[in-house]
Amino acid sequence: QVQLVESGGGLVQAGDSLRLSCVGSGFNFRSYAMGWFRQAPGKEPEFVSREFVAGISWSGGMTFYGDSVKGRFTITRDNRLNTVYLQMNELKPEDTAVYFCAADYRLNQRIATTQSEFDYWGRGTQVTVSS
Repeated sequence: QVQLVESGGGLVQAGDSLRLSCVGSGFNFRSYAMGWFRQAPGKEPEFVSREFVAGISWSGGMTFYGDSVKGRFTITRDNRLNTVYLQMNELKPEDTAVYFCAADYRLNQRIATTQSEFDYWGRGTQVTVSS
């Protein structure tokens, strides 16, 4: 059974940091590029309005970020632990969202940024940033 389980969300103040983790199981994690998306509160329909945050190639050699998080967020992965991380620094109230990790079967170094390209999704973890 394929699973992606996110953790590390919480309530923080503006300027604080958080690190999200996502553990994959039930599939060959090393063959998948990984991505983080987020869903801001009140956005409907749910799946359509997820914003791309960051992506990393299967090897970890390539990364890509959404414009709103460049320079503040860092995506990394540890294939030995089947885990992808999202280090979030200088958090802002507009970063408040449910954060989802996703897996995209891809053995080249390209990083997908659209939801339809991803094969598996986690259930999300809530991040709330107060001003």
